[in-house]
Amino acid sequence: MSDLITELVNNAVLFLSSFGPIAGILLIYLESIIAILPLSVFIALNIITFGDIFGFTISLIATVLGCCSSFFFFRYFFSKKVRKFYKREKLSKIDELMKKISKISFVNLTVIMALPFTPAFLVNIAAGLSKCSFKKFFISCLIGKAFMVYFWGYVGTSLFESVTDITVLLKIGFMLLLSYTISKAVGKKFDI
Repeated sequence: MSDLITELVNNAVLFLSSFGPIAGILLIYLESIIAILPLSVFIALNIITFGDIFGFTISLIATVLGCCSSFFFFRYFFSKKVRKFYKREKLSKIDELMKKISKISFVNLTVIMALPFTPAFLVNIAAGLSKCSFKKFFISCLIGKAFMVYFWGYVGTSLFESVTDITVLLKIGFMLLLSYTISKAVGKKFDI
């Protein structure tokens, strides 16, 4: 089993290195928009392929660009239509939710974005549809995603490099469980 995983990782690294950082950036950019893609795997592959600093940097840039693209897409193409719809249909719960999102503090938004199990695409869409300022969104995204990229980079590279070492697998399992629990608690507190 570990030979198969090693071969898959080596092939993925070879693929990324043959296309350069553009492939690594594109994969993570697309993940920010298409939620079902495995961000943790892409970040780990970038770090394994391009090194700790450059792999981290391109992963961070790509995820921030993807989040901002999603934010702008929903802000400019859907926010007015959605606002008109829920006001016309008198959907007060959606109106209240949009007001909460618009008024969310910078610190809380940053924490939400930093949590590894927060569905980023939903945060991007909600912020884009609300009246949340782009400046607050962008800075929160930059800070929060730096922590998230570091987390997934550490977990992913450790997992790839230590498939047969049970202690590393247990540590990773504990980190994932802990971050998932914290994500759920924060999500419940902020009604995400």
